[in-house]
Amino acid sequence: MARYFVRETFFRPDREYARSQGALPAPLYNALQLLLRRSGRDSLFLPIRAMQYQAVVERDEVIFVDSQGGYAHQDGEGGRLIRIAWRPSPAGERDSLHAPVPCEIIYYFPDLRETQWRLLSELPLVLRQILARQPAPGPESVGHRVVPFRRQG
Repeated sequence: MARYFVRETFFRPDREYARSQGALPAPLYNALQLLLRRSGRDSLFLPIRAMQYQAVVERDEVIFVDSQGGYAHQDGEGGRLIRIAWRPSPAGERDSLHAPVPCEIIYYFPDLRETQWRLLSELPLVLRQILARQPAPGPESVGHRVVPFRRQG
């Protein structure tokens, strides 16, 4: 299967509209980190088709952009405006893998609280679908050889 790479540009608005403290459910955070590690890259793009949003997952932040709007130009380059950003606390600060992860939620536009709640319900569905289609990585073969078996005797 052919692989291709797309470079995307995202603009962080100059002004934050609001900032709040929250928590990401452990299964959501764990699935995001699992997919990011399996990708072998620094970032992972996840389409949230039900909302026409896109999530960009990095180790320390998840940003969300509206695929239908919020396009900007600056210095001859165009890109999407970040609407919401999640900045989880380092995972090492939680007591177990089942504990929620404290998270700072940054809103760059007004009236996005409902969108935030919807992201928390739609993103786990997307992650479950991707993980169900993606086989767990097995041990990598470093090479092999076939040796004829000779019976003793």
